[in-house]
Amino acid sequence: MKTLEQQLDSEVSTQVQPSPTLFFQTMHAYQRTAALKTAVELGLFSAIPGSSGTVTELATRLNVPERGVRALCDYLVLMGFLTKCLDEMEYRYGLTPDSAMFLDKKSPRYVGSATVFMGSPIVMDSFRDFTAVVRAGGPLPYKRNIDEEIPLWVDFARGMAPIMYPVAEEMAKLLPENGEAKILDIAAGHGLFGISAARRNPKAKIVALDFAPVLEVAKENAARFGVLDRYTLLPGSALEVSFGTRFNAVLLTNVLHHWDRATNLSLLRKVYEALAPGGQVVVVEFAPNDDRVSPPIPASFVLNMFANTPGGDAYTVSGNLEMLREAGFTECESHPLPPSPQTAIVGTKK
Repeated sequence: MKTLEQQLDSEVSTQVQPSPTLFFQTMHAYQRTAALKTAVELGLFSAIPGSSGTVTELATRLNVPERGVRALCDYLVLMGFLTKCLDEMEYRYGLTPDSAMFLDKKSPRYVGSATVFMGSPIVMDSFRDFTAVVRAGGPLPYKRNIDEEIPLWVDFARGMAPIMYPVAEEMAKLLPENGEAKILDIAAGHGLFGISAARRNPKAKIVALDFAPVLEVAKENAARFGVLDRYTLLPGSALEVSFGTRFNAVLLTNVLHHWDRATNLSLLRKVYEALAPGGQVVVVEFAPNDDRVSPPIPASFVLNMFANTPGGDAYTVSGNLEMLREAGFTECESHPLPPSPQTAIVGTKK
């Protein structure tokens, strides 16, 4: 039989000991962003032939020194974007299933273009002195308002479309598949949400609202998907331009997180007035649970909104539902949009 001292020693040895590992990983997290962005810019994931490639082969294809290729590829292995195996005395790098689908330019699901927006200076600079941002309670005074008409939104429209395509397809399932439908797509960006609705319902007509330069991207996509004859452009700011009336549906996709609750309520009431009786508003958001720490991706989105908007937030699912009800909508409900981490919140005009 063990003595009490032996039992205590055994319990201590089986416990997880405190470790500085998370600290080191987090302090070096910027290197992960830089490595992935560099790999995309070099076209590394598209340069791996078939199932694998050596350092020498990749250096030749990318026209960069072998030392850089080896360092970058090994780091991408650690991150989980590449595989590495020994083949006949030579190490070869290969694509993981995720990298093959989303980071090889030859794939129809390629999303690497999103790095232009997600890694842009306007988005990332807010975190260079995040201590000052926290002390200020939001963006610093010299920070340009991200809601203004800036070239960044054209980058967003072009770069984020591949990521949003499956989300838009799932959202469209919440709208009627047939019958005459007049749909307003607010802050349309790439236009894929309205376009998906038009593709699903051949009698649907879309009005896309956004800044004029951004709408040119949406127009290109509408033509590419064959719905341009049912696609109308409405240039301007969602907070300023007149929407019109008698819409059967209004889409508010990834936009409410830019503003404070009072501004959102004003916009939602404006949307309510633009809808025909029985019409629906469809909000798509990164909406965390009430605990605001789950699921991880929607919950972490709040930091981006805090750093880059004067009053934006990652509103919870229940918070979005409350705003819809306060604006006058009934039959309010939420719908997950798998496999994305986003949620659709739907309300109906009486």
